[in-house]
This record gives sequence, C-alpha cells and structure tokens, in this order.
Amino acid sequence: MKRNKKDFQLKTFVKVLHYISRYKIWLITTLIMAVLVTALTLYVPILVGRAIDNIIEPGKVAFDNIFRILLTVGISVAITSLAQWLMNMINNKIACEVVRDMREEAFKKVQKLPFGYLDSHPAGETVSRIITDVDVLSDGLLLGFTQLFTGVLTIIGTLLFMLYINVWITLVVVIMTPLSLIAASFIAKKTYAMFHEQSETRAEQTALINEAINGEKTVQAFGQEDNILAKFDEINERLEKSSLKATFFSSLTNPVTRFVNALVYAAVALTGAFTAVSGNITVGGLSCFLSYANQYTKPFNEISGVIAELQNALACAERILALIEEEPEIPDNDNAFNEVPQGDIEFRNVDFSYVPDRPLITNCNFKVKRGQRVAIVGKTGCGKTTLINLLMRFYDVQSGEICMCGIDIKNITREALRDHVGMVLQETWLKSGTIRENILMAKPDATDEEIINAAKQAHAHGFINRLPNGYDTVIGAASLSEGQRQLLCITRLMLSPPPVLILDEATSSIDTRTEIKIQSAFAKLMEGRTSFIVAHRLSTIQNADLILVMDKGSIIEMGTHIELIKKGGVYASLSAAMGG
Repeated sequence: MKRNKKDFQLKTFVKVLHYISRYKIWLITTLIMAVLVTALTLYVPILVGRAIDNIIEPGKVAFDNIFRILLTVGISVAITSLAQWLMNMINNKIACEVVRDMREEAFKKVQKLPFGYLDSHPAGETVSRIITDVDVLSDGLLLGFTQLFTGVLTIIGTLLFMLYINVWITLVVVIMTPLSLIAASFIAKKTYAMFHEQSETRAEQTALINEAINGEKTVQAFGQEDNILAKFDEINERLEKSSLKATFFSSLTNPVTRFVNALVYAAVALTGAFTAVSGNITVGGLSCFLSYANQYTKPFNEISGVIAELQNALACAERILALIEEEPEIPDNDNAFNEVPQGDIEFRNVDFSYVPDRPLITNCNFKVKRGQRVAIVGKTGCGKTTLINLLMRFYDVQSGEICMCGIDIKNITREALRDHVGMVLQETWLKSGTIRENILMAKPDATDEEIINAAKQAHAHGFINRLPNGYDTVIGAASLSEGQRQLLCITRLMLSPPPVLILDEATSSIDTRTEIKIQSAFAKLMEGRTSFIVAHRLSTIQNADLILVMDKGSIIEMGTHIELIKKGGVYASLSAAMGG
C-alpha cells in the first residue's frame, strides 16, 4: 500500500515536471545561475582562508595580498547577489507560468466536462481545486526552484571542496550525514498524507461556504442557520486538526536536521582542531573547512523545509491534475454536421439513466412536427427536464436516438445544435458585468436599438431604465429580484430567437400581470418555431399543439388539451387540480 502511494506521488511529480519542461530555456538559465551562485559562494571561504593564512604572526601581515583577496571577495559577493536575484526572478516566472497553464487547462476542462461530473461534484470543491490548490502548488514550486537546486549543488560542491582540502575530516561529515537524511525522510513520509487530508477538508469547507452563501435566503427562511453553523464548525474543527497535525510534523524537520547538523559541525571542529595541531592543515584551511561544513549542512535544513512544502504542493497538484485528467464529454464525430436542418424532431426508443442500475427514461417515443408547440407535464421527478437535457445533448442517450429532420443529433456538432436551440430556464444565470453585456451574450454584434426592442418585448425595458445607469448598470451593484433576473434571461432569448425554443418554467418568478404580457410576446415568438414548454400552469399548457404527460420516465399520455380531457386519464386529473 505504501509502495503504491509512493509510486503515485512520483507520478504526480513527473507530471508537474512535464509542465515545467515547457520552459526549457528559462529552466536552463536558472540552473546556470544556480551553478554560478553555488560556485562563487563556495569560492569565498577559500579566499577568506587564504586571507587568514596571510596573517603569519604578530607584526608580520601581508596587507597587499589581503587587500587583493578582500577585493576579490567583494566582487564575488556582488556577482553572487546579482545571480541570486536573477535566479529568483526566473524561478518566479517559471512558477507563475506553470500555475497559469495548469489553471487555464483546468478551467478549459471544466468547460468540456460532462454534466454528470458537474452534477456529482460540489461547485465549491471544483473552485477550491482551481484557485486554492493551484496557489499552494505555486508556493511549493517557488521554494523548490529557489532552494532545492542551489541546495543540491551546494551539497555536491562543498563535498568536493572538502575532499580536496582533507579527506579524513570529510569522511567524518559523510558518515554523519545520513542521520539528517533519515530524519527528514521519515517526517516527509508522514506529512504527505496529512497535507492531502488538509487539502480535501479545505475543499469540503469551500464547498459548504459556497452553498451557504448562494442559498442564504433559503437557509434563513427555514431557520437552518444553527445547523449550517454546526456543520461549518465541525468541518472547520477537522481542518484545524489536520492543519495543525500537518504543520506540526512538517515543522519537526528543520529542528531535527539542525540538531544533527550541529553535531556534524562539532565533530568537524573537534577533528579539524586535532588535525591543525598535528600540522596537517593550516588555520586558514581549518577556517575554510568549518565554513564548508556549515554550508554543507545548511542546505539539508533548507531542503528538509522544502520537502515539507513539496509534500503539501504535491498533494494539491494531485487534486488539480485529477481534474485536468478527467474524461471530457464525448467529442463530436469528425463528419458531424455544422448546420442543423430545420424539420421534425423525433425521439426513437430512447433509454436513459443518470445511475446505471436506476433507469429513468425508458423506451421514449414521440414525434414533434416543425413549428409545433409541445407542452411537457407530469409530477416532479418524472423526467421532464431530463428530456430537455437529452435534446440539448447535456447528456447522451444510452440507447435509441433523437433525430432532427431524420438526422441523429449525435451526428450534429454540439455548438451547432445549441445555436439552433434557445433556452429560458427556471434557474436564472447572469454573468458579472453590465445589463447590456448580459443581454449581448445572445448576439454580440446587436445594436442598441435591437437590445432595447428585445427588452421591450420581454417587458424588461421599464425596470432597466429605473436602474442607476440603465443598461450600463453592473450586475451586483444593483439588487435585482428573481423576477427581474428572469426577465433579463428572456430578453436574451428575444434578442436572437433560434428555430427551436425551450421554456422550462420560464415565467415562474414573474408576477401574473407581467406573465400575461410575456406569454403574449412568447406566442408571437413561437409562431413558426418548434417549442418545448415545461410548465405547471394550465394557461401555458392548454394552447399547446401537443401535450406529453410523463410518469416515471415514460410518456403515458399524448395529445391536445381537448383530446386528453376527453380521455379522462392522468392529464384530466392534473387539469382539474390546476383549475381546468
């Protein structure tokens, strides 16, 4: 089990490296800068050691040599600082570019994910992956680039220099080094699972906050504030515990490795002192060696800290990569039609279920002639909206086919199909921006005159003019009622009415007087257009050319209002209940 987790973690790291490899020139440049910084940093102790050796005895100091050496030290430090600055800038650029790429790919994937994924995953969790997890990954990458490269190079470089100065003292350092590595490795293994748990809990909390804010009115209306707070407190407490646990274990790495490194330094100082007394190393050489011993152990402290951050970053990378690698919706056929022929719409032996072992739509068959108005009625959960989802290809049928003018809609591109069909749903959606920008979604090149005319048809012009900046009022700056938001959605449809209309409780949030006016506008709009109307109001249904009565995913009755009333079946009962 541990082996599998380790392999999975390695795969995640390799995938992240794939994103980094897109910026090879910058990566090579930062490696060159890292080599330069490390080389000059290691060169300075040699110069200092030489300067010390030029202080031969009291009254006998080679000031000319010391001055030249110190000048060289100053130049080396200046070049090191410049190279370090450049390396940090490049590392920041690489990290930001990688994060931008991953976030862009994740957001593009969201646009292509099947609706089944979006319906089964809380929106807040997906937002947490794209925003929070990517930010954590960015911080981990920055630390990795800045400290990991230079740390590894410093360890290798100091080891080589120490071997050159004195082999035996170097062996003392090498023998004691594994203690630090063992301690860091043990803690790193523990922290990955903890950071993963922290990331998951944080996503759960984000999802709850998102749901609570979006549904605050409903929460308050049903007096569920205490329950929501209790649930939030429970998640928040779990997040606190997982965060503290992860932080505590990851923070152990640095002091543990520092303790081991202090032991190494003490061992080097003691061994070096005896070696200097025996004359096998100069005082300057010992000073240089002690400086190298300190530099040799310092990267272990930094790397141990980086490892803890990388554990957190990889845990978050795993989540964002899981989103990026989700299977997208089935692509359009290569020879799919880019235009939708206008004509009859037919459902032929259609079967569909959201969950494999729980069928919803079974053997659905009906035909709608071009220009007909079709009303779909039935109890909640009978499959009315599912029929619309299938017609729009938000979901694909499991068997059977849906045809437009005899062509299976699977052989029509989704873009062409959805351009061919216009929708107004019960749930309104408006993007951030002005009233005008929201209306223009239907037809970006529409003129002001067309926009105003569409708003007048939807009876939205009046309330828009009463807003602070009229059509240029920013959504959010003005408090819009549900009815006003729905009128704006209807305005979008009026601006560019397509050949097929879908009205799913399109006037549910509008007052009766305005609804009567809009129904009149809809009547004109639907002339010559095939229309599907999901409604519960008798006035909307009885004027339809065809009424489909659904129950448990099947069409149990079909006909006009008069025909179905004469049958005295389910529709007649529904009509009587609605006041018909």
